[in-house]
Amino acid sequence: MKVSIKIVIIISTALLLVHCNSKKHDAFKAKKVYQTKDLIITQIAENSFVHTSYKQTHDFGNVTCNGLIVSNSNEAIIFDTPTTDKPSYELIHWIKETLHCKINAIIPTHFHDDCLGGLKAFDDNAIPSYGYYKTILLAKENHFAFPKNSFKDSLTLKVGHEKVMVKFFGEGHTKDNVVGYFPSEKILFGGCLVKEVNANKGYLGDANLDEWSNTVAKVKKEYADVALVVPGHGAYGNQKLLDYTITLFQTK
Repeated sequence: MKVSIKIVIIISTALLLVHCNSKKHDAFKAKKVYQTKDLIITQIAENSFVHTSYKQTHDFGNVTCNGLIVSNSNEAIIFDTPTTDKPSYELIHWIKETLHCKINAIIPTHFHDDCLGGLKAFDDNAIPSYGYYKTILLAKENHFAFPKNSFKDSLTLKVGHEKVMVKFFGEGHTKDNVVGYFPSEKILFGGCLVKEVNANKGYLGDANLDEWSNTVAKVKKEYADVALVVPGHGAYGNQKLLDYTITLFQTK
């Protein structure tokens, strides 16, 4: 009988630890930590922040555009620049002066200007920029600013004592869209490959509609433990964003 009680206690303790761990991200209450007319920074986890800027478009109006900042031990890495140089300078200043972090890298996740429109500001601050080799080729073809360091298929960089991973899973929103993952907080930056829940299909001028769902399905399989998913536009959430995007672009 005593043995049975011990077993019950062990199982109960293990389940409680699993439950607490699964609630870790839910327990963090997101908060805006910086806001001007050009830039909003929202803390979504202990060491992760969404930066949001704006792009005026002909078809979709004034669109909010997201990027991600991850940090550890006074170092930071950024996914996607704000849309222009002005909010990019703001972002760099805030990270240096408020987070007190050295910026190790800026990583645009595809060649459109909502991902690298502010790249000059990072070049002016001597911040290393990294891009998938197709992103660099497409940016050059379109006479855009382009990342100075290229990678093929995947890239892993250190941020403090942690790491970030960047990987190309296939075509979707563009031929070059990559995603970023911050394992220590289980946060995925999907960029424009991933849609917020209930979003429409958006701009499709450079899209591969036949492969989009397949590509996101590969992302979901690779990062099965993801807790938070940040899209290129709109509200962040959990794995439901991946499921929604897969369904939205499935061939009917």
